[in-house]
Amino acid sequence: MNASPSPSVPAAGSVGPDVLRTLLERPIPVVMGVLNVTPDSFSDGGEFIAPEQALARARAMIEAGVDIIDIGAESTRPYKGARPVTAEDELARLRPVLSDIVALGVPVSIDSMKAEVVAFALAQGAVIANDVWGLQRDAGMAPMVAAKGVPVIVMHNRDSVDPAIDIIADMKAFFQRSLDIAAQAGIARDKIVLDPGIGFGKTAEQSMIALARLRELDMFGLPILVGASRKRFIASVSPSEPTERLAGSIAAHLLAAQRGAKIIRTHDVAETLQALRVAHAIESKP
Repeated sequence: MNASPSPSVPAAGSVGPDVLRTLLERPIPVVMGVLNVTPDSFSDGGEFIAPEQALARARAMIEAGVDIIDIGAESTRPYKGARPVTAEDELARLRPVLSDIVALGVPVSIDSMKAEVVAFALAQGAVIANDVWGLQRDAGMAPMVAAKGVPVIVMHNRDSVDPAIDIIADMKAFFQRSLDIAAQAGIARDKIVLDPGIGFGKTAEQSMIALARLRELDMFGLPILVGASRKRFIASVSPSEPTERLAGSIAAHLLAAQRGAKIIRTHDVAETLQALRVAHAIESKP
């Protein structure tokens, strides 16, 4: 199923440093498409590690109307089993394909917790940094992002799951630390997006609480990104494998949008964009 390309997506060659700000002015959430050039991502590991497959996937997402392509070369799967890789491993996966994907003309974000990898991707034309450890894992990340002047997505994460904690309080404290790091490094506050990290360091119940109470993050006055796509909490409600969770993903993303999420990160671009457009059309009626 293909949706018509979004008119807000910049044409090739027009992607600039303020592209995210422009996209966030739209009446419906920005749709970020997931592109994993990894062998072990939880949902699509190995499918797009070959450069020609990754490029075909990027083209398909653009045809479906994607606003941003989020490319990652290390599995940051929120459950046990991901294999940590070196920066050189990530770079080896990115080098054959990244510049060709950037050349397609849609904004590209780089999903990495390593400053060296993010810096390389930005030099190749990526325009957004997506750090799943919220500037708190690599001490070089915040200064580098500040120097480049690009937007950064700050995701909440935990090394381990603790069912006993108040996950919302934990998220608020985490984000405040990240924002302090960003301020000290000189990252402009209007360049920051917060991501509650659905599934990361959370029980299924805590992931659903994070979505249900998403509005509490409005206290920071920053755009919120939600990536609930194919996450395991869906299977805790309706038993399913990752590729069988489209309906649950859309349900979670529509509720996130109702609660103020400005960016939706998804594996299923066309279906998610259609759902967001229809929901907006209905909500816009008197």
